[in-house]
Amino acid sequence: MADHEHAARWAAEAIRRLDAEREHAPPTPLVRFPLPGDWDVTLWFKDESAHPTGNLKHRAARALFRHSVASGRVTEGTSVVEATGGGAALSQAYFARMLGLPYTAVMPGAPDPARAAPVKELGGDCCFVTPPLAVYEEARRLADDTGACYLDQFTWAERTLDWRGDDLAGELFGQLAGPPAWLVVGAGTGATSASLGRHIRSHGLPTRLAVVDPENSAYFPGWVTGAHDYATGMPSRIEGIGRPRMEPGFLPSLVDLMVTVPDAASVAAARAFRAATGCPVGGSTGTNLWGALHLVAAMRERGERGTVVSLVCDAGDRPLRTVHSDGWARDKDLDPAPFAERIDRFLDGGPWE
Repeated sequence: MADHEHAARWAAEAIRRLDAEREHAPPTPLVRFPLPGDWDVTLWFKDESAHPTGNLKHRAARALFRHSVASGRVTEGTSVVEATGGGAALSQAYFARMLGLPYTAVMPGAPDPARAAPVKELGGDCCFVTPPLAVYEEARRLADDTGACYLDQFTWAERTLDWRGDDLAGELFGQLAGPPAWLVVGAGTGATSASLGRHIRSHGLPTRLAVVDPENSAYFPGWVTGAHDYATGMPSRIEGIGRPRMEPGFLPSLVDLMVTVPDAASVAAARAFRAATGCPVGGSTGTNLWGALHLVAAMRERGERGTVVSLVCDAGDRPLRTVHSDGWARDKDLDPAPFAERIDRFLDGGPWE
């Protein structure tokens, strides 16, 4: 009985800490991307980089830990393992440290000290595996061998991220004067698009949901063909979005439109966002901007007024070393110049070709 009571007290305190972190956090701000005033279309970005861990995955990581504690998967001292290649590792390491839990991120690719450093600064650990699809099996094996909890964000994040009104979805729509015409997001685990899509449907909003997808990702072909097991087996060059397989957390039925975005266009758009706002965003935000401009152009052609909304997924020093670096782009065999010209031409009043 004493052990049970101790475990219950620890769980209650862990959930209290997680809830307090959410309740004390101010709403992330809206950033306006400048468009010509005579277009009668407004483009907003909700800046999720304002979270303490600097990225969109912060809310999902908090919700995932809360659900894992509440369901008994994580208890006092439980080691936690996750398969992740991007910002989720940083956000999960942050909450693992808050709860005093050992944390290991299993990342795809060759060992990369620069990618591992932010996680290690928060007390976590990283291991790297190839090919990319091996991260799931390796994370599960590591958890089984050590008695750890495999968080498995690709299965659980969609179920744990709130969509009823008091987190991202409710916060976003509460900041707007009215429902936007379009909401544009990328898909990593699929949880963000699922939570926003559910909120739109459950509240009967006229907003349509567009998901942007980078090269090599399985989401667009899976959505088009209806093949829920579609897989490319190839990694995305745009960190945080795109997956080598259709993840169970992605809900295609909630998506009104998918837009494929060339990786070089994502780089060009990330740089255009920085030039317009001063915010050094990552590649996934560039993907969002490219898709948003595509929809703005369609609204212009139809003579529609309205608002398009998307997300700043991450920003800071890391993107300066990646998508904003010409050397990084050359190493990835990406030439953003033609796409940058297309963005400039469009914002000067030209057509979206």
